[in-house]
Amino acid sequence: MVLLDRVLEVGDDHIVVELNVRADGLFSSVDQQVPAWVGLEYMAQAIAAYSGYQRRRRGEAIGLGFLLGTRYFECSVGSFPCGAKLTVRAEKIIEAANDMSVFDCTIAGQNIKASSKLNVLLPQDSQKFLAGKGI
Repeated sequence: MVLLDRVLEVGDDHIVVELNVRADGLFSSVDQQVPAWVGLEYMAQAIAAYSGYQRRRRGEAIGLGFLLGTRYFECSVGSFPCGAKLTVRAEKIIEAANDMSVFDCTIAGQNIKASSKLNVLLPQDSQKFLAGKGI
């Protein structure tokens, strides 16, 4: 389930993506709203796009990623109106040797602001990780 529409910008430590909140999506309600907590999924998908881009740039296969947790999720609205255009920015602020990273994420739209820090695991070797060999 891809919720993002396009990548606007990508750099060594960040990505900016855009999406239109869909009325026909899994999370939309009959009143044409998507709960604000879905913003965490928008942020996580932005990080996944960043990770995939960086791996491809290095000539590697795209691997798995895991959302481990979030901190300080704040949103100016309780839900996103369907049809709203949102811009999501994810910036890597910590990258540990054990494949864990922290991203500072924001969502911006007309009268919409959201932010959170996402803790993720981006294993370098997905097959080894899935086989239980650790990271």
